[in-house]
Amino acid sequence: MFAAVLLAGAGAFVWPQLHGYALTGASYGARVACSCRFVGGRPLGDCRKDFEPGMDLITLSEDPAARSVMARFPLLARQTATYREGWGCVLEPWSE
Repeated sequence: MFAAVLLAGAGAFVWPQLHGYALTGASYGARVACSCRFVGGRPLGDCRKDFEPGMDLITLSEDPAARSVMARFPLLARQTATYREGWGCVLEPWSE
């Protein structure tokens, strides 16, 4: 019982930081991959070359009809960037 309470307390302490890093990584991944795919015209699989070191957990998927890319950090965050003519790739607003 004590271990469960200790684990829950530790989780509550680190959750905001962990979630923030995951959301930032997913947002960066979506924006970079969207630009690579829909501005640069490269295949989505090639866009991982543009990621910073340490972004191995970020996964990408695309919606060609919507001209958007979704990046996910497993279980913690996801973000979508959509190409808009004249604007480039724009992130969806973060929900609070």
